[in-house]
Amino acid sequence: MRWNELEGEACSLARTVGVIGDRWTLLILRDCFLRVRRFEDFQARLGVSRAILADRLDKLTANFVLTRVAYRQRPTRYEYRLTDKGMALHPVIMAMVHWGDEHLAGKKGRPVLHRHLACGCQFDPVMVCSECREEVAPREVQVLVGPGGVDPHHLPPGADRAG
Repeated sequence: MRWNELEGEACSLARTVGVIGDRWTLLILRDCFLRVRRFEDFQARLGVSRAILADRLDKLTANFVLTRVAYRQRPTRYEYRLTDKGMALHPVIMAMVHWGDEHLAGKKGRPVLHRHLACGCQFDPVMVCSECREEVAPREVQVLVGPGGVDPHHLPPGADRAG
């Protein structure tokens, strides 16, 4: 399977990776959640080439993860803001941050802490069941074929088995 074909796969993970699955895009999204919005600010923070940054911002905009909003006229300058679809990626980014905190932070500890504004407490992101609100562990999940899916155990040899 080719990298540019992931978005058409019958696998939600493959389709997601097709939109946000490269390092620059993930770092752009991190910065968006840190309220970075302008092209020059992304470039200064990330040290990425203008061409790569423009490409990733265009892809995120084309996929309605970000929207361009004019902040200045003559010449027109734009900033990039998360859409509702983009905001829905917050748990994904937080899960990756938490994994890095747990497994890669080093002796000094976490580089940033997260505080829940509603209660004022520092927190770790956890996955909970949408029905019973209990924490969900990997071994407590059974994967079933959905209406838009195929049984991953019955795919032809060489087909995508992620999903």
